[in-house]
Amino acid sequence: MSILQYIISQTNLPETSVKNTLKLLQEDCTIPFISRYRKELTGNLDEVQIANIVKYKDAYETLEKRKVTILKALEEQEVLTPELQKKINSTTDLITLEDIYLPFKKSRKTKAEKARQLGLEPLAKIIMSQNANDVESIALKYVKGNIASVEDALEGARHIISEWINERTDIRNNIRFQLEHRATITTKVVKTKAEDEKAQKFRDYFDWTEALSRIPSHRLLAILRAEKEGFIRVKIAIDDDAALNKIEDRIIRSNNACADQIETAIKDAYKRLLLPALTNEALQKAKDKADESAINVFAKNLKQLLLGSPLGQKRVLAIDPGFRTGCKIVCLDAQGDLKYNETIYPHPPKNDVTGAIKKISTMVEAYKIEAIAIGNGTASRETETLIRRIHFKTDIQVFVVSEAGASIYSASKIARDEFPNYDVTVRGSISIGRRLQDPLAELVKIDAKSIGVGQYQHDVDQSKLKGSLDLVVENCVNAVGVNINTASTSLLSYVSGIGPKLAENIVNFRTEHGAFATRTAIKKVPRLGDKAFEQGAGFLRIKEAKNPLDDSAVHPEQYAIVQKMAKDSGKSISELIGNSAVLKNIDLKKYCSETVGLPTLQDIIKELEKPGLDIRQQAKVFTFNQDIKTIADITEGQLLPGIVNNITNFGCFVDIGIKESGLIHISNLADTFVSDVSEYVTLHQQIIVKVLEVDVARKRIQLKLHK
Repeated sequence: MSILQYIISQTNLPETSVKNTLKLLQEDCTIPFISRYRKELTGNLDEVQIANIVKYKDAYETLEKRKVTILKALEEQEVLTPELQKKINSTTDLITLEDIYLPFKKSRKTKAEKARQLGLEPLAKIIMSQNANDVESIALKYVKGNIASVEDALEGARHIISEWINERTDIRNNIRFQLEHRATITTKVVKTKAEDEKAQKFRDYFDWTEALSRIPSHRLLAILRAEKEGFIRVKIAIDDDAALNKIEDRIIRSNNACADQIETAIKDAYKRLLLPALTNEALQKAKDKADESAINVFAKNLKQLLLGSPLGQKRVLAIDPGFRTGCKIVCLDAQGDLKYNETIYPHPPKNDVTGAIKKISTMVEAYKIEAIAIGNGTASRETETLIRRIHFKTDIQVFVVSEAGASIYSASKIARDEFPNYDVTVRGSISIGRRLQDPLAELVKIDAKSIGVGQYQHDVDQSKLKGSLDLVVENCVNAVGVNINTASTSLLSYVSGIGPKLAENIVNFRTEHGAFATRTAIKKVPRLGDKAFEQGAGFLRIKEAKNPLDDSAVHPEQYAIVQKMAKDSGKSISELIGNSAVLKNIDLKKYCSETVGLPTLQDIIKELEKPGLDIRQQAKVFTFNQDIKTIADITEGQLLPGIVNNITNFGCFVDIGIKESGLIHISNLADTFVSDVSEYVTLHQQIIVKVLEVDVARKRIQLKLHK
């Protein structure tokens, strides 16, 4: 099967679309570039569909690489036949491939191999023929050397038979079927750990049984973590008698002494070889499925977080609140550059409220502050209350901003390079302020795993998680576009075709030569060749450029089309942009060519109507219930404002303005069945919740989404 056939079989996408996408990928085109600027070739595939093509392309290449390794090993063993080679080459999945290779994958330490070395394989073949009645008399002939008795001979023969049974693909697949459809996962607490304080968060799984096929991803990952930490034992089980009967039905066809030996060998093969290997395989398969589900949740959350509402270019005073160590304050200009930093101590133990209010008022006036960002960590509510007491001379917007990952950034090399003369506390405050101005530009500096918007991110396959999250970041950055004259190296590195080294070169060139005046000027950056320009130019923006198209998503390769549209309309490009009356009457078919079709032309018109429009909504001020200070202030039945701060498969967590977040279980999102939490809420969405239950001792709050 060719790579084209394989991908089509997995994705059900049109052949031409897959074929052209593969060609573009072969030419080092990126997913954002292909999905945005090569719609005619792909048949208008979106980035998710293209990412799937990449995924199955990688899977096919992994499979083919393994085939080469196996074929080489079989050749070296001199056991490769034309039939076996054909069977291997026609295989389309790794599990089947490994099953084919299993009989040839010998280890000299196995019981069967030792029996072979003692010359017992002929006896095993006689028993498997099931034609002999006096097996013991036949076995007596093999009693010699290291074989001390008839039973030793029969046991060795049974070990060989057990291995043959283990290697039968039909038997392995039958047990796989039973594990997939009928297995249960059972957990038991390790008695010596039952009272361990750390084990208590897993106490629901001290004695748990559930169908493996139906266990939710979050529960399986929690169980596996509890097992890893040594608090519980996990067992995967099926009906052993039913499984053994199915194997016997496939093998035993007589009612003599041979059948008795084979029956014993079947039980040995099942217990010692088949069940341990295949239950591990089934559990790993369930784990892979749970990983994929958790990674998808994380990716969705990260996308919502990265595309969070920016305040825009406003002057911001940012506060990293604290009690004993004080509140670290920074003043940032509209571009996010640090202008001033200070520490105030309005909270216990110093309680310098008057001094804090005076300093904040002075800073707000001196730096013409337009908005205040308060980190949502320790002392956040107290600091917000303090700020709202101050009577500013101008209208100042006050925002509470998520601190998730800010400490990771402040201690990172990126932060040290940006602010070498300031400590981590100042850097943390700067990050909080910049997050309000532009969440995307700031969050790309932090390892996505450290942002903490998912479930069990440390328990899933880290390579797959990184690949998925990197793709999300890349798609978000390119969907929004990047101002090349202000963007950081981190942000530029995610632009299509750029990468970390070119991003560094761009920033260095910008520092040395000043701002870029045109998109074509980007070509002067060292090592930024035609390919990188083709891939990245459409996603880079130049504000107040001489050519207004340089601040749009129209690719430079399409400028000539826009110029022709403007000329045909009797307008300049500037007069055409934003002129809906003219744009909607343009006959797009007139501008179609072999390489440019209606999808691209429609994108151009859409962009010309509102060039450079940020796809993100603008940040809105939000206020928590000021009467709620701790969990003790919450009562059942209350309606409270809240912000969704995490989404999982089992529900969403909501910040209601106190240390503990409340949980809206998936069953409490609507009065009807909910299969996908993301269909009802989004990250950082402002909502109203109803309190269902408060468990002060366990610090748990159960909520319901209030319509």
